[in-house]
Amino acid sequence: MYIDTKSGQRIPLKFVADLRQSTGPNNILRENTQRRFVVSIKPTTQDLVRSIERLQSEVEEKVQIPEGYFLSYEGEYQAQKDASKRIALMSVIILLIIAFLLYSFFRTPVFTIQVICDIPLALIGGIILTRLTLDNISIATLVGFIAVAGIAARNSIMMVSHYLHLMRHEGESFSKEMIIRATEERLVPVLMTALSAGFALFPLVFNMGFIPGLHDSDPTTAPGKEILNPVAIVIVGGLVTSTFLGLGVTPAVFWTFGRKAAEKAIREDAPATH
Repeated sequence: MYIDTKSGQRIPLKFVADLRQSTGPNNILRENTQRRFVVSIKPTTQDLVRSIERLQSEVEEKVQIPEGYFLSYEGEYQAQKDASKRIALMSVIILLIIAFLLYSFFRTPVFTIQVICDIPLALIGGIILTRLTLDNISIATLVGFIAVAGIAARNSIMMVSHYLHLMRHEGESFSKEMIIRATEERLVPVLMTALSAGFALFPLVFNMGFIPGLHDSDPTTAPGKEILNPVAIVIVGGLVTSTFLGLGVTPAVFWTFGRKAAEKAIREDAPATH
């Protein structure tokens, strides 16, 4: 390689530079007035957060970082952590809003607490099925948990309000017979919701490949599977526990703790009794 000089002559580059072969980055990146070098990886495991946390611990144990060097773990890992924090914060805010709306609907804190406490029952099935199939909690699974929580809360509201309706408008007393009758009358709507949603999501669950012979495409390459499959798995698992445990626990809790609260709701003409 020749270079031009001020006199117009051209001389070989080796006369003015020490040339040797070496390896290094093809460009120099800078951020916050410091040089920045990016090492990119694409984990093959589904649990990205756990993989990066394991990488961090091994780097801290085995790699001696020279003075003046700093490490940061970014990309999809950081985006997922930020999204998880936002979802957690919004969930707390929404839960407070839901509690306020439930109190205005029932006019008693007893039924408000009961409906909110019924939500974890729905999450049991989603957690178990996620553990058996994915073994990973991602943003997609959190979205599924939110959907299941809404279904569980709706079922509880529908059942408790029907108990109060029978007591106010049909002359039923607070008794086991009334609770059994109201539960049986709400059995079909609850099962219809669970079965319709479950059957609609079964193809997405089977596509994961953990049930042999029930998936047509490769679950590792199916478009959108990283979003649709975790959501479907959480919802299907949650529907099972929210339906069967809800039909058993909600009447039992109402019978055990709901007598005074039901009388108060009827006396104050709560919207739930209409």
